[in-house]
Amino acid sequence: CCEAVKKLFKQDKVGHAALCIVKVISGIVKSRNYDVRPEMLQVLLHLRIKEVEVKRDTENITAKKKFMTYKEKKKNLSRMQRKWKKAEEKLERELLEAEASENKEKKLKLHTETLNIVFLTYFRILKRAQKSVLLPAVLEVLAKFAHLINVEFFDDLLAVLHTLIASGDLSYRESLHCVQTAFNILSGQGDVLNIDPLQFYNHLYKTLFGLHAGATNDDVLIVLHCLDVMLTKRRKQVSQQRALAFIKRLSTLALHVLPNSSIGILSTNRTLLHTFPRTDILLDNETQGSGIYLPEMDEPEFCNAQNTALWELHNLQRHYHPVVKTFAAHLCAGAPAEGSEALGHELGRRSAVELFEDYSTKGMTFNPPVAPSTPKKKATYVEKDLYLNEDRKST
Repeated sequence: CCEAVKKLFKQDKVGHAALCIVKVISGIVKSRNYDVRPEMLQVLLHLRIKEVEVKRDTENITAKKKFMTYKEKKKNLSRMQRKWKKAEEKLERELLEAEASENKEKKLKLHTETLNIVFLTYFRILKRAQKSVLLPAVLEVLAKFAHLINVEFFDDLLAVLHTLIASGDLSYRESLHCVQTAFNILSGQGDVLNIDPLQFYNHLYKTLFGLHAGATNDDVLIVLHCLDVMLTKRRKQVSQQRALAFIKRLSTLALHVLPNSSIGILSTNRTLLHTFPRTDILLDNETQGSGIYLPEMDEPEFCNAQNTALWELHNLQRHYHPVVKTFAAHLCAGAPAEGSEALGHELGRRSAVELFEDYSTKGMTFNPPVAPSTPKKKATYVEKDLYLNEDRKST
């Protein structure tokens, strides 16, 4: 049943079918008092509600009608016919533009109504059924569509997300989805609001070490999305102290995760070094400032990250994965855009998320293959040395 609904969402270009299905799902959830399976809500992840889809459909509509070229008109029509044909084509173009505009407005209206129903259903679950098994699915869908939420819901939703995190009842992934949802809200219409989500920055910074090679690797992907939204895209609202603290903690984290996670994290650090140029003081071990670095402090603004250095990069240059070595050497050199230590186009142009997925170890193989380690040869003693040792003992 869920696969059929996903297929219907994919084929629904205007939004009528999606709106009807969302109304049915909302009615079932409400009538059963939120006692439904999570898959019923997860299917809404496949809703095709994007501004890009509207533009593509408009282009397709205008491209269906083909008009005669000037050469075809001159060859097949008389002077008077060409004149009439020109006026006719002008009128047809105007009609097509009006039709495309009407379809676009109609589609936007349907999408707005659909999202309003989805958000209304999910807000009810967040407020009334916070310990429900539906909560992970709700947070996952909200994280995807949060940038489309109406401004009037921002304060309530951010307050609920903060309460959920502070309760301590969420799993690690659920708390990450809360952080991702909060920053997706602020990156959309909330970008114009003067809000500093300090508690969400502190929570992610505090829980970064929850990632390690023994935990699920999929959580790293969510963290990479969060870091992109909360640091890179909000560069004007991020202080230098906060950027320094995150770069240092991410460098430490790169020592404890799988190779593709290390590559994604080092790529994020490269982006942060370019976004915040003054953070290159972390590459200088002779920099001095007031206080000492406090790695155990959970508040990035007060851990004195400016008084430390990225010594982890020297360890990572001896990593068994060749791409991790390349990134570590590149960052040690200051992440240059040109020169012998610059990254090639294959690595430099891809995002952290793309690199994380391209070098995944899900197939239980390394990409590229890791060279086998050569065992160290045991020291061999010559028979003459043994006689000398015996003579020394006897004397």
